[in-house]
Amino acid sequence: MDDFRRIADRIAEDIASGRLPPGRRLPPQRLFARRRGIAGSTAGRVYGELVRRGLVVGEVGRGTFVRAAAPAPGGRALVEQSGADVNLELNYPSAPGQSELLAPALAPLTRPDVLTGALRPAAADGTAEAREAAAGLLAAGGWSPDPERLLFAGNARQAVAAALASLARPGDRVGVEELTYPLVKEIAERLGLVLVPLAADAGGLRPEALAEAHRGAPLSALYVQPALHNPTSATCTAERRAQLADTVLRLGVPVVEDRIWSFLRAEPPLAALAPHLTHVVDGLSKRVAPGLTVGFLVVPPDRGEAVRGALRSGGWTAGRFALEAAVRWIGDGTVARLVAAKREDAARRQRIVRRELAGCTVRADPGAYFAWWELPAPWRADTFTAAAAAHGIAVTPGTAFAVDPRRTPDAVRLGLATAPEPDLERALRTLADLVRHPGPGDTAR
Repeated sequence: MDDFRRIADRIAEDIASGRLPPGRRLPPQRLFARRRGIAGSTAGRVYGELVRRGLVVGEVGRGTFVRAAAPAPGGRALVEQSGADVNLELNYPSAPGQSELLAPALAPLTRPDVLTGALRPAAADGTAEAREAAAGLLAAGGWSPDPERLLFAGNARQAVAAALASLARPGDRVGVEELTYPLVKEIAERLGLVLVPLAADAGGLRPEALAEAHRGAPLSALYVQPALHNPTSATCTAERRAQLADTVLRLGVPVVEDRIWSFLRAEPPLAALAPHLTHVVDGLSKRVAPGLTVGFLVVPPDRGEAVRGALRSGGWTAGRFALEAAVRWIGDGTVARLVAAKREDAARRQRIVRRELAGCTVRADPGAYFAWWELPAPWRADTFTAAAAAHGIAVTPGTAFAVDPRRTPDAVRLGLATAPEPDLERALRTLADLVRHPGPGDTAR
């Protein structure tokens, strides 16, 4: 028998015996591999085998959890209706007719004379045409970036990694909202950075929390999501944005501003108020499609060479083909049409959330593609995640976003973008019923 199946058998025994109870989060695959003395690829096969057996549910980078119960034989009611499990972890917006809109701009790139150039390597600076196109795309709320300060990465995650790598060294402290994008935690781990959780409220990151943390020990950088914060969808008010800008300017703390969801809400960036400290990160994956991505980085004056070096050394520069496609999609209005369609789509999906989860404590911007559901007692995030999985629905537990493992919210994030609307509606109805009428052992602590 293959080694990975033997390891999976042992984990299955621990689940069956109760040593791994429902809702328990398994360690990240890299940590699992290190503890077991196995290759990372083998750990991936172990986790894949456990998923195949229906014993765990989850996503690499967000968490893998023991199911609340074994899958019901013959499928589940929700699955029978929709034909597949409903994944509210994934969050990839797609507009009707998206492929038809994207195809015309790609066709010229396949001509041999054009394709030769499009397949050449691209520098971190991209091309003059790409910088001009991206600058126009990113302009918001009266702010427009200088094209000469634009750099390109393969995607927005790589842009975040490059910005942080250029600002901080292993062991340095980086401030983040107390709930943050899960992959930033992975990036920090790989770079050897210490994340410092900072308090936030409905108005965004609290400037006094930043100042207090910096007084305790200097912060090398701040990573923040002022517009449509993931997972809560909170957006900084104009007053809070000004207060935050004043604080970073007074403290001299460089900022990495993640604006990946900002296309859904045209708010000016923090960079408009603190341009000499703020590194703006954005990308095409949410606006266009996740399969052909480009990450944008607007860097402060005199920071270009350091960030270029980080992009090169990390292997994070954008592909020339993707850049050429992006220029065409921006120039012919395709991106603008997709953004308009996705804004309407997100608003429709939020109306479904308000209808199906009426009476529940849900935080969500009316134009966002996700919602933050604060669960009622005695539910916990891990047991609810596992119970939802037993009904064929994947959600992301609040623990995935918490920076301080001692302070994990009993909440889940619902990604609204990927599931077809009828499946989303049925899934939310099922989850609402689950909260109100839990089965035996569903809310066990």
